[in-house]
Amino acid sequence: MFKQKLQPRFAETDALGHINNAVLPVWFEQARTPIFEIFVPKLDVKKWTLILAKIEVEFVQEIFYGTNVEIHSYIEKIGNSSFVAYQEAWQSERLVAKGRATMVHFDHAVKKSILIPDMIRNQLVEHSIPPS
Repeated sequence: MFKQKLQPRFAETDALGHINNAVLPVWFEQARTPIFEIFVPKLDVKKWTLILAKIEVEFVQEIFYGTNVEIHSYIEKIGNSSFVAYQEAWQSERLVAKGRATMVHFDHAVKKSILIPDMIRNQLVEHSIPPS
């Protein structure tokens, strides 16, 4: 699992004083950076080998400005050329949102998915959701 603390910004609030629902996909993407680094260690966009195929976000509770949020990122599933990152947002020890992102290992030159190499697969497995 990867953990990242974020400080909600005032600009991320909505008219009701909560964190705007459009912010969560951005926070989740930011918290996937350590996963991106498994594939592209220096985050060089000229060597980028991932594309986003699907995202989903479930809002569990209100999120408020003024209190840090911690994002937990796990690997939920690994396929031949894709994987699913499962993420949770926690604020004040409460689960406030959760989501999934399906990422595809991709060759941009030929516009096709490519197999995830064993070395990368092994690193992804290290961050899998622990068995319950």
